[in-house]
Amino acid sequence: MTNTPSQSKALPLLASMAILIGGWSGMLMASTANIDEAINKAGKQRMITQRLLKDYALVGMHLDLGDPARDLTDFINQFDSILTDLEGFTDQAGIQASLAETKKLWLPLKKTLQDTPDKAKAAQLQKDLDELLAACQKNTRLLTELSGNQRGEIVGLAGRQRMLSQRMAALYMLKAWKLDQLDFEKKLATSMAEFSSAHQKLEASPLTTDEIHALLSRVKKSYAWFEMMGKSQSGRVIPTLINKSANNILADMDKATSLYAQAKN
Repeated sequence: MTNTPSQSKALPLLASMAILIGGWSGMLMASTANIDEAINKAGKQRMITQRLLKDYALVGMHLDLGDPARDLTDFINQFDSILTDLEGFTDQAGIQASLAETKKLWLPLKKTLQDTPDKAKAAQLQKDLDELLAACQKNTRLLTELSGNQRGEIVGLAGRQRMLSQRMAALYMLKAWKLDQLDFEKKLATSMAEFSSAHQKLEASPLTTDEIHALLSRVKKSYAWFEMMGKSQSGRVIPTLINKSANNILADMDKATSLYAQAKN
């Protein structure tokens, strides 16, 4: 069959469009490029479970530290997006089953988080988010085991520091909301001990570059406020300072985790 002049002109254009569309499709399919990035994203979901709790409490207390209502919506959307990315990253049966369990826990929680924050629901929400956190931890562990390398372990450990920063802040905000929590002090002490231990391991890791060391040094200064809070017997609450410190740690550890994930050795 012979192409007409107009068809001949159209063919290169159609070919270019096909290449362009194919390129977009490839980018969408490959939104999580490698195993270390997948570990980073799975680890970020751990953090989001605690960030959601913190923002829920801030909105419930009508504390406008930043814009917690907007942040609540943004992090709900981030959790959805990451879950979709991870589902498309690997077809390994064990990881897919774990992600399916995560999704099962997430969907009813998402609805609760989208409703107006209610102090009467906060205690149960914390328990449910802790269950979701455990599921996200399992996803991260499975992906770390799949990586089979030291960098994957360090990416997971650094990423967990993001979660602990928000967990400590969330526990503090629930206390400020005057929520009855008999195990508040125990949970906070456990989180702080885990944070300190992991920080020491990261500082000693051969994968920690000068740039990452600088970030860890800043994190240590921000964390000092949590240590002071843990030792204080005054009963005074300072949510503004704690929220700022937690968010500074989150930003610095998020960058450090990405640097570990991008490392070439």
